[in-house]
Amino acid sequence: MASKKRIVNAVGKRKTAVARATLKEGSGNVRINKKPLQILEPEVVREKIAEPLFIASQLGIDLASIDIEVNVRGGGFMGQAEATRTAIARGLVAWTENEQLKAAFLRYDRTLLVSDTRRAEPKKFLRKGARARRQKSYR
Repeated sequence: MASKKRIVNAVGKRKTAVARATLKEGSGNVRINKKPLQILEPEVVREKIAEPLFIASQLGIDLASIDIEVNVRGGGFMGQAEATRTAIARGLVAWTENEQLKAAFLRYDRTLLVSDTRRAEPKKFLRKGARARRQKSYR
């Protein structure tokens, strides 16, 4: 009888970016859109995505035995980064089933586990944007 491989799927969203993370047993590789996390540019995005991994390692959770594969689509690079970190954090909580880790994520930043529901307001007709109007002149 073959042992069944454990797989956890998690989703993170931010604005129009959607990230789908797959966690499985492996050798500690983290890939975002098939690129290793270490070569991801710009650096601020790499640091943002690595936050849940850093917090988990501080709590003594062994990340060397988990492979994390993330596919992210839509939005800009920062929205994609925030969606990715949410997906990774949710996946780690589901993988470890550790309440202490969940509490640490919520203490550090609530958006690690709870997707940001804010969206861009649609542009209105006869206007330049959602709220912008032509300036009123009395003379």
